[in-house]
Parts: sequence; C-alpha cells; structure tokens
Amino acid sequence: MARSHLYVPGDAPDKLGKALGRGADALIVDLEDAVPPAGKDAARDAVAGWLRETDPGPVELWVRVNPGSLREADVRAVATAPSLAGLVVAKVESAAELAELDTLLTALGADGVRVVPLLESASAIFQALEIARGPRVARLQVGEADLRADTGVTTGPDERELLWARSQVVFASAAAGISPPVGPVSTDFRDLDALRASTEAIARLGYAGRACIHPAQIAVVNEVFTPSAERVAWARDLVERFEASGSGVLLDSAGRMVDEAVVRQARRVLGMAR
Repeated sequence: MARSHLYVPGDAPDKLGKALGRGADALIVDLEDAVPPAGKDAARDAVAGWLRETDPGPVELWVRVNPGSLREADVRAVATAPSLAGLVVAKVESAAELAELDTLLTALGADGVRVVPLLESASAIFQALEIARGPRVARLQVGEADLRADTGVTTGPDERELLWARSQVVFASAAAGISPPVGPVSTDFRDLDALRASTEAIARLGYAGRACIHPAQIAVVNEVFTPSAERVAWARDLVERFEASGSGVLLDSAGRMVDEAVVRQARRVLGMAR
C-alpha cells in the first residue's frame, strides 16, 4: 500500500527520472493543473514516451488525466504503457464518467489499469459512495483546493472545516470495499511540523497515504503512515493469539479483552507495515 504519492509535472521530462529516486512510494505524473493549455499535447506525448521507456522498480506510476474533452486523448496516449499502475482522474462528478472510462480502457486492451477518482467539488463529495463503487476504482482522492473554491470554505490551523468532507470519503471507501483514500496535498512544503500534525490527523481519520507536491514532504508522510515497531509487534501478537485461540473473544498481551473487530484493526496495521 503506497504511503506517499508525489506529483510531478508532465511537461518537465528532466524531473521525471529524478523523481523516481526521491523516496515516494508512488508518482502521479500530472497532465492536468501542472501543464498550461498550450503545452498539453507536448506533455502528453512526452509522458507517453517516458512511460514506455522507464522501469520504475518498486515505485507505482500513475498519470493524472484531464477532465472533459482532453481526457480521451490522455487515456489513449498512456493507458497501454506496461509501467502504468493506473489513472488519477481529475474532477470526477459521477460514476457514469467512470463507466465511460472503463469502456474506453477495455477497448484499448488496458485490462489491468486501475483508476483513482479525484473528488474536487461539493457534488462529488455527496456522490462519493456511488463513485467509489464505480468500475476499476482502487481508491478515492480528494482535491481540496478545488473543493474549497467550490464551497467557499476557508481552513484554520487545524483544518477542522473540512473534517466532514474528509470523513465522508473514508466512510464511502469502506462501504464500497475499496482501499482507504489518499489524503490531500499541503501547499506549504516548508512547514514540515504543520505537515506532520495535519498528516497525523488524517491518518487518525482513516486515510492510508497522502499526496505530496514537493520531495521535502515525502519523508514526513512516509514516517506517519509507517506503523512503529511496537505497534507492529502488538498487532502480530494479537493476530497470532486470535488465530490460536479458536475463540471470538480473547485477552491481548496487556490483559485487555478484545474481539474480532480489534483483530481486524491489527491486520490492517500489519498490512501497512508490509
């Protein structure tokens, strides 16, 4: 499960190769906001060529595709690249869009390509469960800059104004049975203490990773979403006790009574550790 997802501009070929060594678990090569309208065609061609020539090793490669009339051209250019993990789909408003995208990907023979819808409006947040249940959806991601612009929300230091929207996406993901969502970017890449506090908060909400706009943010995000050795040891011990007990209720190493729901949390910790 990827913890850190680094955005890299699609119109900066010199940055793409370097980005693979920055420590992020995943790259999101951006054909949307990071590329000016006049440069869309050139960026698309450059990214398609780079994907076909690159061995990313353990790093997942995703491409953020444009909304509207540019989406099909973006998808056709990159979808069949062997190194592509999937598409981050900007400004998704409904599951119907994902059905159309699935039809296109199937026609292209891109059977293994997954999608991550970006929810960037009030309407998309209200449609989160329907979107989460769409074809090929691996997880959801929230685009909070556009969401704030759409709603007029202004955040304070603890970002509590977006708590409801963030939680809505977590609950929709769980209800749809997909992976936990990816947290939003923080544009202040110099204040790493604030980034840590914010990232810890979204981790407590149920997020499993976070998007980054600068390499300086990667180490903090990776650390927050990596369970400590003590927590991994607790989880492993609890799972082993549960599997050996043959019972639905047991005592953990501290003598506290736990049930299967707590064991599910422990298994999630082990999954994040891997």
